[in-house]
Amino acid sequence: MCGIVGIIGNTPVAPQIVEALKRLEYRGYDSAGVATLEYGHLARRRAEGKLRNLEAKLSDAPLSGVIGIGHTRWATHGKPNETNAHPHATEKLAVVHNGIIENFRELKAGLEAKGVRFETETDTEVVAQLVTHEMRQGRPPVEAVAVTLPRLRGAFALAFLFDGEDELLIGARHGAPLAIGYGAEEMYLGSDALALAPFTDDVTYLEDGDWAILRRKGADIRDASGAMVRRPRHKIPVGSFMADKGNHRHFMAKEIHEQPEVVGRTLAHYVNFTAGRVELPFELPFDFRALKRISISACGTAYLAGLVSKYWFERLARIPVEIDVASEFRYREAPLEPGELALFVSQSGETADTLASLRYATAEKLHTLSVVNVPTSTMARESTLVAQTLAGVEVGVASTKAFTCQLTVLLSLAIAAGRARGTLTPEEEKELVDALIAVPGQMSEAMKREHEIEILARELSKAKDVLYLGRGTAYPLAMEGALKLKEISYIHAEGYAAGELKHGPIALIDETMPVIVIAPYDHIFEKTVSNMQEVAARGGRIILITDEKGALESGLDTMATLVMPSVHPVVAPILNSVPIQLLAYHTAVFMGKDVDQPRNLAKSVTVE
Repeated sequence: MCGIVGIIGNTPVAPQIVEALKRLEYRGYDSAGVATLEYGHLARRRAEGKLRNLEAKLSDAPLSGVIGIGHTRWATHGKPNETNAHPHATEKLAVVHNGIIENFRELKAGLEAKGVRFETETDTEVVAQLVTHEMRQGRPPVEAVAVTLPRLRGAFALAFLFDGEDELLIGARHGAPLAIGYGAEEMYLGSDALALAPFTDDVTYLEDGDWAILRRKGADIRDASGAMVRRPRHKIPVGSFMADKGNHRHFMAKEIHEQPEVVGRTLAHYVNFTAGRVELPFELPFDFRALKRISISACGTAYLAGLVSKYWFERLARIPVEIDVASEFRYREAPLEPGELALFVSQSGETADTLASLRYATAEKLHTLSVVNVPTSTMARESTLVAQTLAGVEVGVASTKAFTCQLTVLLSLAIAAGRARGTLTPEEEKELVDALIAVPGQMSEAMKREHEIEILARELSKAKDVLYLGRGTAYPLAMEGALKLKEISYIHAEGYAAGELKHGPIALIDETMPVIVIAPYDHIFEKTVSNMQEVAARGGRIILITDEKGALESGLDTMATLVMPSVHPVVAPILNSVPIQLLAYHTAVFMGKDVDQPRNLAKSVTVE
C-alpha cells in the first residue's frame, strides 16, 4: 500500500526522501508529502497526485532539514487531496501512517470532547492528536507514543518526527511492514527495504507489535509490552534491490519477459534436473501420506494460483483440497484439525487477509506453509515452512512473473506429495519434471507471438465487455486472464468455467462480445470445443488460445487463434499465462492506460 521513509542524516534529507519514495511507487498512491525540521521546527510540503507534483513544490520552497519523514498515500479515509495527504502535523509532531486505525471514530470522539479540533478526514490525524494530547500533559515524546500505541486497533505502520528533536524518529509496526536501516552516523526507516537500498544494505525488520526509537547512533527496539528486545540485522545483497525497466517501456513488460529466467531459477530451487525429480529445499515436519486434506488461502492472483494447484494436488497426489479467498477464510471459522496442512500464497508475504488467515491456522495448530516471493516477510517469518518463489522484485501492480513462479512452486509441491503418497510412479514423476524443465524455453517460444498478440489487442481495446472461458486448470487461468484485463485496461471482463456457459453467461454473447477461450489439447478439449460452438452460433468473436493440435482439431472460424507450443497438459497453465498477460498488457498500452500503476490499485495490500 502506502510508502514510508524516514531519515536521520547529515545533509538535507528531503531530496533523498523523495528519491526513496520513488522506489515505492509500485505500491500505488494518490498523494505525497515530506516533513523536516527547519531550524528545529516542523516544516512540510504536500501535494496531490504523483511525486513530480511534490518535487515541484520542493523546487519552489526547498526544505533544508537533516532529519525528516516522507510518505506516499493510497487513500482509505478521506479524499486523495493535499489536505488529507501525509505527513499530518500538530505543533508538537508530524506523523506518517500506512494501514487503517479501526477504532479511529471512538478515539476522535473522545478527543473532540476534550476540545481537540480536526482538520482532515483521515484516521491518521487521530494518532497525531492522541500523541500530541499526551505531550501537552507533560509527557516526553517516547513516553507519549508508548501510552498511545496500545490504544490503537488495526493494521498499521507509523513514523513520528517531533518538533525540537533533531535526532529522534520513532517507528511502530502493527500488522504493516516496517524496516530500520543503519548507516554511518545516519539512520533510516522504511516500509520496504527497497526504499532504503541507496543508503544502506544493513537492515532490521520490525516484528509485529514492535516499535523503535531511532537516534543518530542506532535504534532501541521495544515489543508490544514495552520491553527492550533485540531483532536480527540482515545484510541485503545489492542485487536484490535492482528495479529498473531495462529496455522495456513498462515494468510489467519487463517482468513478463523475465519469466523464462525466473521460472527457471525457481525450478532450480525445487528440482534436481539431472535426476528428473523434485527435491524440496526443506525438511517436512509432516508426512504427506498422513494428510487428509490441504487448506489453501490467498487473495487476488495468488488465490488463482492456489486454485490451479487444487487441481494438481487432487489429481497428482489424491489429497482433497479446500481453497478460500483469505478474506473469507479468516472469518468463516472453518473447522480445522491439528496436524493438517494449511498453505498460503502471497507475492509480498505481507497481504493482510492472508497473514490473518495464517495466524488463524497457526492458532489451530496446523502446519503452515507459505509460498512467498519475499523470504524476510512477515508470512515467511511466521510460517512453519517457507517455499520461496525466486521471481525477484516485481514492481508492476498486476502480478505476472510472481504468478508463474507461484505456479512452478505449487506444482513442485504437488509432485512431491504425489511421490510421497505413492500416487505417482518414478516414471510419472520424471515425465512431469521433464515437462516442467521444458517450460522456460517454451515460454520464450510463446513470446515470439507477441507481435501477433499486439495486433489482436488493438481489436480487443474496442470492447466494453470480454468473457474468458476454460475447463480444468484453464478455468482459474481464464479468471486470471479476466483479472489482468480489468486491472490494467479497465475493460469489464469475467472468467468462467466453460461448462457454466449455458447457466447464465451465454445471455451476454452477441456479435460485439470477444470470448477468449483457453483450451490446450487435453482430455477435455472436445468438451471445450462444444462450448465454443455455442458461442459461435450466437455470433461471439472467439479468440482461441491453444496448441498446434488444438488449432487443427477445433474446426471453428475464430476472430484469432494464438498457437502456443505443445506442452504436457499439467504444465499448460504456466505456459498459457504468457499470452493472457501479453494480451492484457498490449490492450492497456494501446488504450493509453497507466499499466504499472493502474487506478485504485496497490501492489502490497496491507489493509482489509
